[in-house]
Amino acid sequence: MEQQELIPHLFRSEYRKIVAVLCKRFGFDQIETAEDIASDTFATAAQTWALKGIPQNQVAWLYNVAKNKAKNFLQRKSTFENKIVAEVKENFSELLEFEIDLSPQNINDSQLQMMFAICHPSIPPEAQIGLSLRVLCGFGIDEIAEAFLASKETINKRLYRAREKLREEKIKIELPTPSEINERLERVLITIYLLFSEGYYSVSKNQTIRKELCLEAMRLCYMLIENKSTNKPHVNALLSLMCFHASRFEARINNEGELVLYDDQDPNLWNAELISKGGYFLNCAATGNVLSKYHLEATIAYWNTHKADTKEKWENILQLYNRLLQIEYSPIAALNRTYALSKANGKQEAIAVAEKLNLMDNHFYFALLGELYTDIDNQKAKQNFQKAFSMAKTITDKQSIQKKIDKL
Repeated sequence: MEQQELIPHLFRSEYRKIVAVLCKRFGFDQIETAEDIASDTFATAAQTWALKGIPQNQVAWLYNVAKNKAKNFLQRKSTFENKIVAEVKENFSELLEFEIDLSPQNINDSQLQMMFAICHPSIPPEAQIGLSLRVLCGFGIDEIAEAFLASKETINKRLYRAREKLREEKIKIELPTPSEINERLERVLITIYLLFSEGYYSVSKNQTIRKELCLEAMRLCYMLIENKSTNKPHVNALLSLMCFHASRFEARINNEGELVLYDDQDPNLWNAELISKGGYFLNCAATGNVLSKYHLEATIAYWNTHKADTKEKWENILQLYNRLLQIEYSPIAALNRTYALSKANGKQEAIAVAEKLNLMDNHFYFALLGELYTDIDNQKAKQNFQKAFSMAKTITDKQSIQKKIDKL
C-alpha cells in the first residue's frame, strides 16, 4: 500500500485509539489537545515517511510518536506542573510512561469508556453521533459534514458545544457502576443505532461514507459484546439487526444511486456472510427473560432475508410488529406493520387500518396508501403518490415515487 493510501487508512483505524487513550489520561478538559496530538502524529508521519521511507511497523511508530508528543505536552504545560506534579513528586518519568499506555487492552478499555462518556444523557443525541464519528470512529470534519449534509462550520460548532457540555458536566471517562450500567447502556445502543441509520438511510450520495457509517456502528456494538459487563442479550440483538440490514446494502441502491425498494431488490446481491452473522448474534440474544425492541426488529429483519413471498413469512412479521408496537410505538413501525398486514391479509383490510393512522405530515404514509390502492383504485393511488411526491424531501425519494406514478 502506497503512502497516500496508507496514512488515511491508518488514520481511520488508529486516530480514535490514540484520542481515546489520551482523553482518558488528560480528561475531557483537554479533549482538543488529545485530538491535536493525534492529528499532529499523522502529520509528522506524512512528513517523515516521505523523506525516510515507511517504517516496518507503522502502528508502533505512530504510538511511539504520540507518546512522545503527549509527554512533551505534559512537561511544558504549567497547569500540569502546578496542579499534578506537586501532588506526585516522586517517579515523574515513570508516571508518564505508565499512564500513557497504548497497549491493546488499554486502547479497548479507553474506547469503551469513551463510548459511555460521549453517550452521557446530558449530551444531545445529534451531538453524540457527531462526537462518536469524530472521536470513536476517526472521521474527518469533511466526512461528517457530508454524512449530515451540513457545512463544516455547522459541524465544528456542534462538536464544540458537545465538548463544552462534557467539560461543564465534568463527565468522567469510565464505565458506569454495575447499578447504572443497564440504564446507561440503553443510551449507548440508541446512539449506535442512530449512527447506523445515518448511514443506512442517509440521503448522501457518497456510498463509501454511507457504508463506513454502518460498519463503524457495527464495530462499536461488537466492542460492547467483547466486554463481559456489556455483553447483554439486547446488545447481541442490535448487532444481529444491523447485520441483517447491512446484508442488503448493495441491493438497495442501483447504479444511478436511486433507492431500490425491497420488492424490487436482487437477492443475489444480498451478503450471505452478514446474514449468517446476523443469525449467529440473534441466537446469542436468545437468553434471559427480557424481550427488547431490538430482538423484535432483528427477527423482522431475519424474515426479510427470506425473499419468498409466503403467507407464513408475512404472518410472522405481522405478529412481530404487533409486539413491537406494544413495547414502543412509532409511526414508522405502524406503517411497516400496515404493509405486512396487506401481505398477510390483503390490501382492503390494510387500507382500512392505514387510513386510521392519519399520518398527514409523513410522505411515507401517502406512499404506502398509493401502494395499497394500486390495482384497487388507481385514481386514488395516483393522488396519494402525487401527495407523497410533493412532500418528499430528497431526490431519491421523489425518483422512487415518480416511477410508481409512471407505472399507473
